Amino acid sequence: MEQYKRILLKLSGESLMGKKQYGIDEVRLQEYATQIKEIADLGIEIAIVIGGGNIFRGLSGASKGFDRVKGDQMGMLATVINSLALSSALESIGQKARVYTAVPMHPIGEHYSPARAIDSLTRGEIAIISGGTGNPFFTTDTASALRGVEVGAQVMLKGTRVDGIYTADPEKDPTATKFDKISYDEIYNRGLKVMDLTATTLCKENNLPIIVFDMDTVGNLKKVMTGENIGTLVY
Repeated sequence: MEQYKRILLKLSGESLMGKKQYGIDEVRLQEYATQIKEIADLGIEIAIVIGGGNIFRGLSGASKGFDRVKGDQMGMLATVINSLALSSALESIGQKARVYTAVPMHPIGEHYSPARAIDSLTRGEIAIISGGTGNPFFTTDTASALRGVEVGAQVMLKGTRVDGIYTADPEKDPTATKFDKISYDEIYNRGLKVMDLTATTLCKENNLPIIVFDMDTVGNLKKVMTGENIGTLVY
């Protein structure tokens, strides 16, 4: 029934705010956990990377006077907070999950290695990989692409609040039209802000397809995994 057996799911930190101005919306968190368990119950192995923009974003911190390296490190810690929250929400509904951190942070999470994460996936646990790449100047999109390649994911799902990739920002331009499919090169050539260029290049060079879809609509994650034509495929 499902197209893929192992996926990397990238979740937006901002989306975790739900209707709040800051932090974590418990309703949105629970919706995410329920959707993730729904596809785990299909036998799909799931690694997850979450952004931290609902708590702190290094780049915007740098524009307000924070040192860029320290700002990015603060952003990494924000992703750890979000990962712990999602792990707790998953476990509360009976789905085993394990938090990995890009830098040693025992006992908060296990230090990430591809072998440990793959071991979790094969045991039916959700592997939530936090802390970005562990380095400043790299986004969580790049971390997602890197972790997806490392754990052998067949696809990277980028869950956002928009239902795919458009010719322009649909929230600003009512004439924007949606792509069903688009190549990595066309994203470059059109200058579309899907992910940062490092992440897109990493996916292209390692043949990791991306599906961009609206994660905030309950049920969409399962629809993507069962082959319904929603979102945009990047190939």
